Amino acid sequence: MSTKEHKAHAPKSLILAIVTVSSTRGLADDKSGHWMKKRAEKKKHKVVFHEVIPDNKDVIADTIRTVIQEHSPHAILVTGGTGISPADVTIEAVRPMFTKELTAFGPLFSQLSYEEIDSAALLSRATAGLIGQTLVFCMPGSLKACKLACKELIFPELGHLVKHVHQG
Repeated sequence: MSTKEHKAHAPKSLILAIVTVSSTRGLADDKSGHWMKKRAEKKKHKVVFHEVIPDNKDVIADTIRTVIQEHSPHAILVTGGTGISPADVTIEAVRPMFTKELTAFGPLFSQLSYEEIDSAALLSRATAGLIGQTLVFCMPGSLKACKLACKELIFPELGHLVKHVHQG
């Protein structure tokens, strides 16, 4: 079956969660999270969880586990904490939970970022993978980065990815 055929048979409406990692922002000023929620709802997806949590490895891991247990989303969009400062611990919190990693996500995101921001793309450690049957995408916290990842990579393939994850 071709990619086009796979996408044609993929689910159109999905259950999503949004987690913003930041020690400086709250939900009211979470531009990236609100944009992703609005974009997801425009695409007919249901957002069942949206919270801002601190840059803390244990809090991040616990939140991801709780969201999966309580909401069973098809995907969790995590924004923030993917840089290289000591406070950036999203990847360290999430990657060990992956049962499978989507190794192409980071390089593809970096390539697209490079086209927009030149060599500063080196600062991102964007990654994605599966935790059980939930797709988890970790991307930088800037609105521009979230728009890039969602428009160019995540939303065009999300239904297709979910179809593969849930194949028996």
